[in-house]
Amino acid sequence: MRTTRRNFIHYASLAASGHVAGLRPFGALNAMAQSAGADSYKALVCIFLFGGNDANNTLVPFDNVGYSNYASLRGPLALPQSQLLQLASLPNYALHSSLPEVRQLIDSGAGALVANIGTLVQPTTRAGMNVQQTLPANLFSHSDQQLQWQNASQTAATPTGWAGRMSDLLGSSFNPSASIPMVTSVVGDTVFCDGQSTTPLSVIPGNPAGVSCGEGTAECAVRQSIAQSFLSFSSGLSLVQAENSISQDAYRYANVLTQALSATTPLATVFPANNPLATQLQQIAQLMQVRGSFNVNRQIFFAGVGNFDTHANQLGQQSLLLSQFSSALLAFYEATEELGIAGQVTTFTMSDFSRAFEPNANNGCDHGWGGHHLVVGGAVRGAKLYGTYPTLALGGPDDSGSTGRWIPSTASVQYAATLASWFGATPAQLTSIFPNLGSFSTGNLGFI
Repeated sequence: MRTTRRNFIHYASLAASGHVAGLRPFGALNAMAQSAGADSYKALVCIFLFGGNDANNTLVPFDNVGYSNYASLRGPLALPQSQLLQLASLPNYALHSSLPEVRQLIDSGAGALVANIGTLVQPTTRAGMNVQQTLPANLFSHSDQQLQWQNASQTAATPTGWAGRMSDLLGSSFNPSASIPMVTSVVGDTVFCDGQSTTPLSVIPGNPAGVSCGEGTAECAVRQSIAQSFLSFSSGLSLVQAENSISQDAYRYANVLTQALSATTPLATVFPANNPLATQLQQIAQLMQVRGSFNVNRQIFFAGVGNFDTHANQLGQQSLLLSQFSSALLAFYEATEELGIAGQVTTFTMSDFSRAFEPNANNGCDHGWGGHHLVVGGAVRGAKLYGTYPTLALGGPDDSGSTGRWIPSTASVQYAATLASWFGATPAQLTSIFPNLGSFSTGNLGFI
């Protein structure tokens, strides 16, 4: 097997821990400590809905004409109008019945919806597609579209993510004396977090013990000591020495986080039990709580939940996942209020794609394209729908084919650039982080 940089990191972490503690050598880390001043602090929190969430049943037309058209086309996947959660702030629309907490956030002004976003190389229309308008590579492919959302590029081959590139450019300005990286993932290794010159921190939620192994205390101590002695060995091989340096950073980060742990009290906010996303977001809130210990003014976090790949039996599966998402999101927002930083933290969703509007024969639906996304935070200009909701017509002006795979009216890169601008990226930096942004009329959608 060819040894790549990422493979080497993986095996270095195995040597250090004795088992797979995480996809990065930073291992199973946790931190809780006292909070810092909120004046200059800002954080972005991405929640990736893995598998392709069906946005068509997440945000539904609620006026009589709109709902009737929706129900006639969705067939067995149509949600009963009586069960939908009408938005007081947007009365012509309603949310899936599993999203009461999301409705609360939107109607209170802490949340906004952005309609029909997807990966685009350039503004695209149905007519333009028929004359060979340039399209993103490998549309409707899970892996390719996940990567293109995360790297904000027209191709899955770009090896860095837009959060990683922000870390490259903004880290020295905003976090000049930080003791941990700007970017943290709580779901393992992702392109979103990878920079050209910076690497992320990877944390396994709910594990407060630091780097660990699966044997007894004495055996683990010996194993870790031996692993650390290997890391200080000068091999003369540049690849080995570079990865030794990364793994040494893992132990340093573990020590920093462990020290922060001893200085905190638990958050009062109660997160839902038996909810994987809630566990991730609770861990992120705890990391925010200790930000003063790390000398950070900017942080980016990556979380995720799935599987939204509902080719069959969609109604039950999506309902469960959206319920977990909704309750976890409200708890997280309340935690930022408890910490006094609700206005400094912006949480947003991404997903592979939405799904085809037309149901398939298995009470599910197949891969789509443009979908609706949610942005939450005290700085969000909430209680609004941004962008353009698609015309729900199979084979209609917004359909890329005949099954309701909506052509995005807003590019994912515009969505990302809006968030990056709020975070502190300058116009010049935006063009470097998002090389394709100039293909679109605006790089700021105005939702924050």
